[in-house]
Amino acid sequence: MTDLTDLGVAAIRDGVRGGTFSAVEVADAFVAKVARAKPLNAFLVETPEHALTAARAADAARAAGETPKPLAGVPIGMKDLFCTNGVATTAASHILEGFVPPYESAVSQNLWDAGAGMLGKLNMDQFAMGSSNETSAFGNVISPWRRKDGGNAALTPGGSSGGSASAVAARLCPGATGTDTGGSIRQPASFTGISGIKPTYGRCSRWGTIAFASSLDQAGPMARDVRDCAILLEAMAGFDKRDATSLKLDVPAWERGLSGSMAGKRVGIPREYRVDDMPREIEALWEQGIAWLRDAGAEIVEVSLPHTKYALPAYYIIAPAEASSNLARYDGVRYGLRDLPEGAGLQDMYAATRADGFGDEVKRRILIGTYVLSAGFYDAYYTQAQKVRTLIARDFERAFAQCDVLLTPTAPSSAFALGEKSADPIAMYLNDVFTVPSSLAGLPAMSVPGGVDGAGLPLGLQIIGRPLDEQGVLNAGLAIEERAGFAARPEAWW
Repeated sequence: MTDLTDLGVAAIRDGVRGGTFSAVEVADAFVAKVARAKPLNAFLVETPEHALTAARAADAARAAGETPKPLAGVPIGMKDLFCTNGVATTAASHILEGFVPPYESAVSQNLWDAGAGMLGKLNMDQFAMGSSNETSAFGNVISPWRRKDGGNAALTPGGSSGGSASAVAARLCPGATGTDTGGSIRQPASFTGISGIKPTYGRCSRWGTIAFASSLDQAGPMARDVRDCAILLEAMAGFDKRDATSLKLDVPAWERGLSGSMAGKRVGIPREYRVDDMPREIEALWEQGIAWLRDAGAEIVEVSLPHTKYALPAYYIIAPAEASSNLARYDGVRYGLRDLPEGAGLQDMYAATRADGFGDEVKRRILIGTYVLSAGFYDAYYTQAQKVRTLIARDFERAFAQCDVLLTPTAPSSAFALGEKSADPIAMYLNDVFTVPSSLAGLPAMSVPGGVDGAGLPLGLQIIGRPLDEQGVLNAGLAIEERAGFAARPEAWW
């Protein structure tokens, strides 16, 4: 009998619709697998009843002859940044421990309306700040992958959506939600051999999603393959009047528009992404990706994004500045943690709560953000970073006058060992060198697995598209997926 947890979103959806198996059978299989996978620490909260309730509703609707909902019978994992009505939501931070929202985020509500069920809340870097999922207040997420060259060190699944990446790669859920501020969907997708797409800024509502950097944060799906990402993104996206940055546009039929042909398309290769000391295996995969897209019918052109080298420093001014503002609300007064030392006054409570509730990385970014927004430094740092952001966006505009999509590596390495870079914040930040520029420009971008390195660990390729051209990004991703034939998967050790 087929192991139902080996099936992706499309296969589960179609199997439930066709009566090959029931939605309850699918939910039961995934619930059991989640319960057995504690060593990965991917789930902070398990919600089997939520998944089973949605599954029973899907089976009942099919028995009654009703038109199936788009995700009927599909159980998913929900990153703990999305508020879920009646289910603890902490952003993986001690300062929100015990917080149970009385409302549903726009993205999660869209998914439930589409028929999906929730297997649980997924672990992540605290407040989405991190590239290795080591900043969670509730312990590291561990990648299901292991090196093939004898190394036994536990590996990072990437971050901040590390719980989502680990759960999908380990077959604990067929798909999951993630958020991407500077690469937090794409980098963990690359590290774990799955697909993930960050849509155009504004495609998915940010209402009910705990904020890190409001002008950058964007929700997106993570799944086994490109088609599954397209299906999930269709359900997640849509206009929301509660979010001032939400785009008032119809949601395209991305799955129906999927095509692996690149005939008539031009693929740009940005020369500035050939960074110093890039591993030869990354360079070789990039060249292979170019060959795959050429084989799919694309014309390859070299383009220039001259301000790329300024993207990372600009990002690490803008994002902390917005974080310092957004995280000011966590003060021990209204919700979450409250530390009130005996005889303390209001200011003492603020200081004690925030000192105890926030982790080191969150504190670091609050301090940086507060500094660059302070009198005397605002124009020198924050204003200049915003000017650089504008220049980066213009670089992309000029590049897209010459091509339809861009192809780059997703990350400068494969997954590294937990603890390997945690003592060096700059080395950690450099993991986002290929993903940050498109985030600053608000562009759609996707990572698809292309191969493995010498240690047998996954490597991803990134496709960046014009604003609102998720279809072009997905199609280029599908062209790579069809030619790469990536079938590697982690061997279960947990």
